[in-house]
Amino acid sequence: MTTDAPFDVLIIGSGFSGLGMAIALKQEGRRSFVVLEKAGEVGGTWRENTYPGCACDIPSQLYSFSFEPEPNWTRVFPPQAEILAYLKRCADKYGVRPHVAFGAEAVCAVWDEAARLWSVTTRDGRRFRARTVVAGKGALHRPAIPDLPGLESFAGPAFHSAEWRHDVDLAGKRVAVVGAGASAIQFVPKVAPLAERLTVFQRTPPWIVPKPDRPISEKSRARFARRPWLQAAVRSFWYWFLEKNARARLDPRLTGPSERLALKHLHAQIADPGLRAKLTPDYRLGCKRVLISGDYYPALTRPNVALETAPIARVEPDAVVTADGRRTTADVLIFGTGFQVTDQSADPLEVVGRGGRRLKDDWRGGLSAHLGITVSGYPNWFLLMGPHTGLGHNSMVYMIESQIRYVMSALKALDRRGAAALEVTAEAQAAFATEMDRKLQGTVWMSGCGSWYLDADGRNTTVWPDYTFRYRARTRALNPEDYVFLDAAEAVITAPPAATSAAGA
Repeated sequence: MTTDAPFDVLIIGSGFSGLGMAIALKQEGRRSFVVLEKAGEVGGTWRENTYPGCACDIPSQLYSFSFEPEPNWTRVFPPQAEILAYLKRCADKYGVRPHVAFGAEAVCAVWDEAARLWSVTTRDGRRFRARTVVAGKGALHRPAIPDLPGLESFAGPAFHSAEWRHDVDLAGKRVAVVGAGASAIQFVPKVAPLAERLTVFQRTPPWIVPKPDRPISEKSRARFARRPWLQAAVRSFWYWFLEKNARARLDPRLTGPSERLALKHLHAQIADPGLRAKLTPDYRLGCKRVLISGDYYPALTRPNVALETAPIARVEPDAVVTADGRRTTADVLIFGTGFQVTDQSADPLEVVGRGGRRLKDDWRGGLSAHLGITVSGYPNWFLLMGPHTGLGHNSMVYMIESQIRYVMSALKALDRRGAAALEVTAEAQAAFATEMDRKLQGTVWMSGCGSWYLDADGRNTTVWPDYTFRYRARTRALNPEDYVFLDAAEAVITAPPAATSAAGA
């Protein structure tokens, strides 16, 4: 099955990236676009992750679109259900939902050089053609499960936090949690009171700072609704408050105050010196993702909770066995082990660009994209939240909006020139990659620890090594000198096509 007419823009994903891109198109009067969503609802990461305690670690006033402030957040740090409800409201308010093709997981995208179009095939066999593709899939959507010997033999339920089994009753169960990262520190305090016995298997202790969370009163919410300028001021405060943390990420010598705060937090909540030693990091704060929590440490002090730091040797049908031979019996196994970020081999989407080149092959030596958005050899292919645009200190929504503006400037450049496509030069892309490698040297992210920021070769292709306001300045508008513009070919439309029923009105 092939859609009747090419779309001007095809968007992959309907999280913050995909919805933000679709809304930007709609606001500029562009109607010929389609959003491919693998699931049956919008929401991206916030639809997928439903584990107990799931919430954002960025303040709610900042973790939202700048053009759509939400006065009714109930907490300083928004819970998952409220973020998902917010994204659904945005999809409805801005008329995006009729443009979404649900149950459409993109598995192959091929550039047709003659037609100057992308052909995108979904898992169910549908094929969509589009002049431009914007991949807004995000980075946190492929769960990483360690290859533990004997895992397949485990007799009880075993699942990743991003695929939470709500049908599994944890009350009175012996639960083993593998991992102590951002998700685990949120769900462990919720599981601990239910389980008969909870064992957390920790490989590396995270840095944890206090979480200044609290309810937002109805009075404050009403005030935000009446006075949008006040909410904008709060958003600005949070932005600059978090942005200053970039200094310590760029210069590890400045991490001292934050480390002292985290250690004071640890000492205040963990009295047992033995347990405290297990929870004390031996690397600089920020080298791995810094976590925020007020209830994780107390959960580990419960009499039915144990922290295990010995490496896991194997899994048996009813137990986890550590390298020292000790067995921890378990009825349920939960992985809080994060996501596959830098390994593209497991990505189900195959991208074939100019001359038959494949993105997975081009990225085999490390992810690379100019400004994290465009890749040489792949005309009219744009990434949102691509390489070198991840953050360790501020809101990704800010970065996403910067990237969306850049894509919109690219579409306008195509229209002004009457060109069919544009492609970033290999020189511009290589120069950006060299700049990123140079800027990352000496930063806290490269200070010696192992983290999901690094690929298999130890190269950091994940983080933006600078202030976010500088990224916004860099992406304010496309620089034509960094691109080659391709002329229209026969059978290529010279104006945006009319909307089809698949795209909506």
